Amino acid sequence: MKKKTKILAIGDIHGDTKLAEKLAEKAVKEKVDLVILAGDITLFNQYFKGIISPFVKAKKQILLIPGNHEPNLTINLLSKIYTNTKNLHGSHHKINDLGIFGAGYDSLLGPFWIEDEEIFNTLKKSHEKIKNAKRKLMVTHALPAGSKSEIFEYSGSLAVAKAIKEFKPDIAISGHIHEAGGIEEKIGKTRVINVSRKPIIFEI
Repeated sequence: MKKKTKILAIGDIHGDTKLAEKLAEKAVKEKVDLVILAGDITLFNQYFKGIISPFVKAKKQILLIPGNHEPNLTINLLSKIYTNTKNLHGSHHKINDLGIFGAGYDSLLGPFWIEDEEIFNTLKKSHEKIKNAKRKLMVTHALPAGSKSEIFEYSGSLAVAKAIKEFKPDIAISGHIHEAGGIEEKIGKTRVINVSRKPIIFEI
């Protein structure tokens, strides 16, 4: 049996450098294999200085996606500037026997958003590269429609819900709704975790 992958995941850092530093320390202490930032790394596409560098200094692999506060262009730029940093939007990452795929943005709230259909197509493209992986992890910023994270009358993404149903990832993480951070549930056989503003460490 291949080694499990230990992951620290969080969303919605919104330029909070002190939080990033604390999380990097936690990543080292907990000996995680990689760090996932599930969108809204900035606040209105500003204040991203000092968010990625603590994880780089900690020598951790970083996967990130755009949220609704920054465009994919910013995430591409950060992934080029910093070592061991990869944009997962429409892309994939493999480690041990785990395949990770993802899509950023939200389909309802801006300032940066894309149509729900584009979110699904991006996930489909990303999943295609890891579809035969023994374990699969899906990363989105938008939360799935019909999930427990739909609080304060906020509607989740039908595309994310459809992707969970069709691609059947072992774990799906999302963010976006800060007050939903830490909510976990099962959708089919998929463990669904909202990591918004609440760091979660898990193994898969």
